[in-house]
Parts: sequence; C-alpha cells; structure tokens
Amino acid sequence: MAIDYRTFMHEGLSEYTDRKSRFLGEAVRAATQEEAEAYIASVRKRYYDARHHCFAYIVGEPGTPDEVTRAGDDGEPSGTAGRPILEILTGRELHHVLIVVTRYFGGTLLGTGGLVRAYSSAAKAAAENAGLVTVRAGLRMKVTAGYDLIGKMQYLFEKNGITVAGTEYTDKVVFRIVIPAGNEERTRKLIREATNAAAVCEADGAEMYEEPVRE
Repeated sequence: MAIDYRTFMHEGLSEYTDRKSRFLGEAVRAATQEEAEAYIASVRKRYYDARHHCFAYIVGEPGTPDEVTRAGDDGEPSGTAGRPILEILTGRELHHVLIVVTRYFGGTLLGTGGLVRAYSSAAKAAAENAGLVTVRAGLRMKVTAGYDLIGKMQYLFEKNGITVAGTEYTDKVVFRIVIPAGNEERTRKLIREATNAAAVCEADGAEMYEEPVRE
C-alpha cells in the first residue's frame, strides 16, 4: 500500500564558491537507483572537466526493503562530501530524490571542515530551490451536478481544499476531484448536504497526488 512521502517539487540548482573552488548543486527527483545513476552519469558528461561529482540519493518505494540510500565522495576525503549531502536529504525526510554537487577545484585546499561546509551549503541551497511537496495516496471521484450548482460546487471544493483535476461540460457538469485516501465518506457527506443530494458522487480509482509543503 502506498504511503505519503516528501520529495522535491521540481529541479533545484545552486552555486557556492569558497577560495575559487566552485560547487554546483543539482537537486532532482529520482524514482529508482537506475534513474539516479543515469542522472549522475549525465552530470559527469556535462561537466567533464570538473574534478569531483559527489552525490547522495534515496530511491525506491518509501518504507519498504526496496528503498536504497547511497552517497559518494568521488575522490574527496571520506565523509566530507557524500555524507553532508545525504544529511540534507535525511534531515528533511525526503524520498525519490537525488542531489549531485560538482566541484571545480580552485587551486587551494579547503581542509576537511571547509569541504563539509561547502558541499553541505551547495546541497542545502539546491534543495531549497527545488521546493518540497508531499505525495499522498488519494482517491479519484467523479461528481456530476446540474449547471445551477456550479458556483456552489466550486465554493465547496475551494473551502475544503479539494483538488479539482478536471471539469467536463455536457448536459450536466462533471467535476473530477482527487481527495486523500480515507476521506471518501466525509466528502460524500459534504457534497450531499451542500446540494440536497442533487449531485451524484462516484469513486473513480486510486491516484497519488501532490501538496506543496509550506515551512
């Protein structure tokens, strides 16, 4: 059974500079280990002249034995790159995510503390720029009503935070909504009371949907 989890809203980019070393962060979604490794390979190809491409990812079905967590220092001193990047992901309790930080060496050694700070800063900024959403297990419903109920239905959906995925206009109006799993009876009751049972509600299958995380 699918569970709710947090992930990136979209791609996030960042750049951090310390003593002429440039750290380019990229935060993206990745559903599988194969997808994550393919993205890392594409970064290596894109920035072929960079010295290091350090990363961390958490992929696979959240909360199951199939979930994979991995981090890599790519030649940096052990624990100075991959682990700080991974802590950005685990600290936010994210899943299906990858952060890659590419380093262009500036000619000055930064030391262990400097590297940890730089990789962590680049990863944190990339994650912040990516934004967060909560992916929830939901239920699709089809709500059919007369044209005289359009305004009332729209107000009801907006007031109760119900996502309208689409609207069809035929001899009647059909709203296709997505609600949290387990909210079916409550939603039916709301619609029934608001329309004096004039609207017809039908379950239309399961669907994952996203809600922005406001922090």
